[in-house]
Amino acid sequence: MPVPARTTVRDLARCKSEGRRFAMLTAYDFPTARLLDEAGIPVLLVGDSLAQVVLGYDTTLPVTMDEMLHHCRAVARGARNALLIGDMPFGSYQVSVEDGIRNATRFLKEGGMHGVKIEGPHLELTQALTELGVPVMAHLGLTPQSVHALGGYRVQARSEEDAHLLLAHALELEKAGAFSLVLEAVPAAVATTVTRSLAIPTIGIGAGAGCDAQVLVVHDLLGMGASHEAGPKFVKRYANLGETIVEAATAYRRDVEAGTYPDEAHSY
Repeated sequence: MPVPARTTVRDLARCKSEGRRFAMLTAYDFPTARLLDEAGIPVLLVGDSLAQVVLGYDTTLPVTMDEMLHHCRAVARGARNALLIGDMPFGSYQVSVEDGIRNATRFLKEGGMHGVKIEGPHLELTQALTELGVPVMAHLGLTPQSVHALGGYRVQARSEEDAHLLLAHALELEKAGAFSLVLEAVPAAVATTVTRSLAIPTIGIGAGAGCDAQVLVVHDLLGMGASHEAGPKFVKRYANLGETIVEAATAYRRDVEAGTYPDEAHSY
């Protein structure tokens, strides 16, 4: 059978112009990337959320460039068709544009990524990277790297003034060269307005159905989060693998304790 072509930023632009929605998920390792690629997910984000869901940190802030690149390389080995985006971690681009350029290019050179995601309205860096040939996915609304400044994980752009500011930043990022925009935890009506105002696709997470695309943390989608609680309002669990894993490991433990595993069928 023919091998599907690699998804590109031009494909996403075409989806926007033709009114076709697309899905994005996070991935942090080889087997997950391979399976999501097999499922036809066109965009995979190696998110700095790996700090929490894989490495066990309380926030995304501690994760380092080296940790991000380690996981990027694993994902790149597993996905053959998806567009791969590396999430620039806290501290990798805030100090200077030069820092941002150096670290962004590492995602492409060392991590096997095809572009980077940057939180906040970093216009100068977005333009510089675009001019250098590094595709930039922008990110507005709730930006988890600013969790302390925002006073926690709160819905953003609730007031008319904040909504206008969000739209202004979105338009500026589009002009600076961003190829897409993640909108996180903003009212659905605001996200819809922003989406209709932009030529580039918007990718919602907790931003309603008016966006051009949607993204979820894969561990949330699969029910493999840090706890068995429901999680944020916008999360829909499509499986409950957390419970399945606990049940399987419990059954294995009991068989070992009872001496019923391994049996003759599982011995040489």
